[in-house]
Amino acid sequence: MKLPARALLVRFLLVLAAFAAESAGAQNFLWQVSSLTNRVYLFGTIHAGKADWYPLPPAVMDAFLDSRELVVEADVTDQKAMAKSASAMTYTPPDSLRNHVSPDAYTRFLKLLPNYHLPDAEVVQMKPFMAASLLVFAEWARLGYTPQLGVDGYLIQAARAELKPVVELEGVDEQVKLMDSLTDAENRTVFEGTITALETGLTGDQIQGVVHAWEVGDPQLMLDVARRYNEKVKGAAQFEEKFVWSRHPAMLEKIAGWLDGPRDRRFIAVGALHLVGPRGLVEELRKRGYVVRQLFVAPRGEQKHEQQ
Repeated sequence: MKLPARALLVRFLLVLAAFAAESAGAQNFLWQVSSLTNRVYLFGTIHAGKADWYPLPPAVMDAFLDSRELVVEADVTDQKAMAKSASAMTYTPPDSLRNHVSPDAYTRFLKLLPNYHLPDAEVVQMKPFMAASLLVFAEWARLGYTPQLGVDGYLIQAARAELKPVVELEGVDEQVKLMDSLTDAENRTVFEGTITALETGLTGDQIQGVVHAWEVGDPQLMLDVARRYNEKVKGAAQFEEKFVWSRHPAMLEKIAGWLDGPRDRRFIAVGALHLVGPRGLVEELRKRGYVVRQLFVAPRGEQKHEQQ
């Protein structure tokens, strides 16, 4: 049955409006970086997630499928490597967490455990950094974001399904060495600052801010969320320096090596904070003379919109 011309026009305008709402100004946390001979994609990830995030946006999956291999910070699905690292994250009895933090911080820590249904026995042997990290991930889970649904893990599984090689930018061992390099004083500072942030709701605010910035593809907003947290939490800025920015020189050398090498596209997935700000990988690669563009949301098969 033929539709009246007016009805056809209305339908066309509705479709056009829907397309405009999807693509105008909407961005992915995804950049294309090009050299004279090669290109890579940089995608910012979140290490915990929700089922309704998947599949990832078409522009992201197009870039993933366009790449020969997936590069991640570390293969979080490597059970052997994860098990091997456990000894660096815990104390050997009779030593325990209690001996390495203040009595007040330890008492406050124990009071938080019931909020996350965590028994004392599971955490009292952990080193301060790991114990605090466990509570942070528990807060992510309380808000509906679970590590089992993290973006990194999803991409690794997708790569294996596509028979795409998975390459580690650092590896579990390197990351564990970094964690194990924390001094007792640094461990105490991180532990106490994290406890305060959880008690006051700052951790929850940060999580929601990070997720929102990631979902709308806004690197400046992501950086602002991190700065607000650092201003309010003791030791957070020093922790960020060691666990984010100090790792970039080694990462940049590997990425630059790939860009300057033979034509072989890679999809590089790293924690979203690594990509933002003047010291982020995006700006550092731009300073080296590579052409960097953020990719906008676009339906699969359509030309990708780019931002210089």
